[in-house]
Amino acid sequence: MQELNGLFATPLLKARLPDADVANAALRDTILARMATGPAAQISNIGGWHSTTDMIDWGGPAMQRLVETVIDLCGRNTTDVAAQGRSRFLWVPQAWANVSTAGAANQTHAHAGAIWSAVYYVDDGYGGSSDPALGGELMLLDPRFPMTMMAAPDLRYRAPDGKRYECEVLLRPETGLIVAFPSWLSHAVRPYHGAHKRISIAINLVAVPVPPAR
Repeated sequence: MQELNGLFATPLLKARLPDADVANAALRDTILARMATGPAAQISNIGGWHSTTDMIDWGGPAMQRLVETVIDLCGRNTTDVAAQGRSRFLWVPQAWANVSTAGAANQTHAHAGAIWSAVYYVDDGYGGSSDPALGGELMLLDPRFPMTMMAAPDLRYRAPDGKRYECEVLLRPETGLIVAFPSWLSHAVRPYHGAHKRISIAINLVAVPVPPAR
C-alpha cells in the first residue's frame, strides 16, 4: 500500500482576452508602427524585434485593457497571507512587445524583481497551420531538474496520474491567449520558423506596498 502525492505545484494560468479580435487589430497596428520608428532593445531575444520596456506608455487603450485583464487574472490567483481584509500590495506593470520573424527565438531567462510574468499573443504567426515544424513554442523549465539530470539523466519521477514528471513543458502559442506564471520560472522560446510575423506582448507584475492612509 502506498500513497503518492505531488508537492509544490507551480501555478500556470491560461486565459482568453475578451474581444481579442478588436484588441489585436489595434495592438498590431501600434506595435508595427513602433517597430518602424521606435527604439529596440536586445535582452533575451535572438533575432526579431524587442521593444523598450515602456509599452504601458505607448500601447494605447487596447494595451490598458490587456494589462487590466492580466492584473485581474493574477490578482485572483494571489493571496496576501498576512492581510486583514484586503491585500497590502499593489501591482505595478511593466510591458514590452516582441515581433518574431523566421529564425527568431528567446534564450532561457527569468524575470527578477517581479511576482508574475505573462505573455499575450497578438498574432501567433502560424496563419492557421498546425504544423509542428513551425516551432516557436514557449518552453517552461522545472528549476529542480538539473539536480537529478546530473546524477542520472534518463530517470524521471512518476506523477500521481502514473505519467512521468517532465523537466520542460512546451506550450504552443495561440492568437488571443494569455499565459501567466511565476516570474522566477525559467522559460525560453524555441526558434520560430513561420513565414508570418509573430507578435506578442510580455508583461511583468511587480508587487509594491500600498501607501499608508493619511
